[in-house]
Amino acid sequence: MKRDYLIVGAGFAGCVLAERLANGLDQRVLLIDRRNHIGGNAYDFRDERGLLVQQYGPHIFHTSSRAVWDYLSQFTAWNGYVHRVLANLGDKEVYLPINLDTMERLCGRTFTPEELRDYFEQRKVRLARIENARDVVVSQVGTELYELLFKNYTKKQWGLYPEQLDPQVTGRLPVRLDHDTRYFTDPWQGIPTEGYTRMFERMLDSPNIEIRLETEYRAVAGTVDFPGLIFTGAIDEFFDCRYGRLPYRSLSFRFETLAVERFQNAGVVNYPNHQEYTRITEFKQLYLQRHPQTTICYEYGSDEGPPCYPVPTPANHALYARYKAEADGLDDTHFVGRLAQYQYLNMDQVVERALNLFQKIRDRA
Repeated sequence: MKRDYLIVGAGFAGCVLAERLANGLDQRVLLIDRRNHIGGNAYDFRDERGLLVQQYGPHIFHTSSRAVWDYLSQFTAWNGYVHRVLANLGDKEVYLPINLDTMERLCGRTFTPEELRDYFEQRKVRLARIENARDVVVSQVGTELYELLFKNYTKKQWGLYPEQLDPQVTGRLPVRLDHDTRYFTDPWQGIPTEGYTRMFERMLDSPNIEIRLETEYRAVAGTVDFPGLIFTGAIDEFFDCRYGRLPYRSLSFRFETLAVERFQNAGVVNYPNHQEYTRITEFKQLYLQRHPQTTICYEYGSDEGPPCYPVPTPANHALYARYKAEADGLDDTHFVGRLAQYQYLNMDQVVERALNLFQKIRDRA
């Protein structure tokens, strides 16, 4: 069997490149995935009650790139959902990221932006250098808020305390001096109206694309003639972990359907303290569905299970660099995506990198 490209992994990166190669360059593509579905971690489906749910936790698309938004909008309409996240502290719930509303609920008083700036100025820890994820938080808002909102949540999510992780982990959450309670401020955000899976199905609807699920790369590598290879899985696995295994964090989920129309006050509520789970998602709110029942999902960080995102520490980056050096020496083999590039990338960043890779391939054609 001959194909122009073998693409390993049917998540965002794999689906975008399959579509572009098939329709943009008229290439014959074999797209494989070890799971029994397309869409990677963004896979969604209707449960037995007709509620749209996401199998691997909440995925809300957001981007500041008009090119990325326009590309995906060829395959879906968007529902207009604007993401807001609450942190449950037991006796109260506050918005994340930290903003005026957060602090007013915590302190039981109003703030002007100037007053809140002074409040943080008095409490922040002055550091000569930001070295880890803890430093990012305490240098902005002090140790009390760090302990309350970030320390235990990070430990549950990553299996490591913030001081063991790179600054980028907490650098993703800004501190705001206004009443903007949106989790993301990107101009384009939402969820595909009919779900992510339907969007991916439209992307892959081409006679040039063959999809094989529940299929391992090693099972087809010796049976298919493919001049070009795009690999979106774990890069250490591609090289048989010859330098050692790269750590990836996994997640586990527990779903419940309840006989209530609404369970919680936001689509996602974080639990930063003693609970074992990190957050609860109520999918009805994300998909703007109307239904007399609701399905919720408890999320837990885990070291076991399919890899979801890399663990950013200096030692892990150094190990990845050894694998990247090997990958850079391969002709016509491309590594793209969270696992392949060992970076905690948002969905729009993965799409952008996939589109950029296609542009390079097209320029060489």
